[in-house]
Amino acid sequence: MSGTQDQAGIELQGAGLTIRGRVILSDLTLTLTEARIGIVGRNGSGKTSLLRLIAGLVAATAGSVQVDGVDPARDRKTMLSRLGILFQNPDHQILMPTVAEELTFGLRQMGRADAETVARAALSAEGRSHWADQPVSTLSHGQKQWLCLMSVLLMNPATILLDEPFAALDLPTEARLTRRLAALPQRLITISHAPAAVASCDRVIWLECGRVRADGPATPVLAEFTEAMARLGADDADADLSA
Repeated sequence: MSGTQDQAGIELQGAGLTIRGRVILSDLTLTLTEARIGIVGRNGSGKTSLLRLIAGLVAATAGSVQVDGVDPARDRKTMLSRLGILFQNPDHQILMPTVAEELTFGLRQMGRADAETVARAALSAEGRSHWADQPVSTLSHGQKQWLCLMSVLLMNPATILLDEPFAALDLPTEARLTRRLAALPQRLITISHAPAAVASCDRVIWLECGRVRADGPATPVLAEFTEAMARLGADDADADLSA
C-alpha cells in the first residue's frame, strides 16, 4: 500500500472560490511540492475550503488549480490515484455499511477486480480480519478514522490531504495516528488550527480571511501565527469574522 511522492506537485494560479456571492478564497498562487505541508488559520479562514479546492470537490471560480497538470474538478477519476483526503469527521466520509465494503469502494471505482481480496488482506495485515463484515456503525470514532485512512491508502495516492486529523481523538489514538502518518511515503498536506499539529512540517501556510498571510518554514510562520492568535485572544471581541 506504499505510495511514491509525485514531485510534479500541486499548482494554484490566482485561484479563488466564491459561493453565493461570498468570497471564501482569493488570489491564491502556490506551488506545493514539499513532503510535509501544514496549513493553519482560525475557524472560517478558508482552510477546509482550500483542501476541497485542491481535491476537486469544488471548482475554482477564479484562476486555476492543477494536480500534476490535471484540473482535479474536471477529472475526478484521475484524482483517485493522485489525491486522497481524510476529513475531520469520518462519518462525513464513510459511504458503505460494512468495513470490507467501505475498503473496497474506492478500489472498485478504480476498476480493481481484486478489490475484495486486497481489502481483506489489508485487514489481515493490520490484525483486524474480524472487522471485515462488521457494520461501520459499531466502530468508535478513532476506529472509523483508521478505516477512512486505510481506504485512502489502498488507492495508493501520491498526496494525502488531512483535515484536522486529530480532532475528537483521545490521546492514545492520536499517538497511534501520529506515528502512522509520520511513516507514510506520501506527501501530506495537513490543516489545523493547532500549531503543534504542523510544527514538524517542512512548510507552513497561514491563511487569514481566504488569503495567504504568511508562507515559509514552520518555526517562523508558527511563531508569528501564535503571537497573532494570542493578541486576538486577549480581546473579548470576535466581530472581525462576522458576515
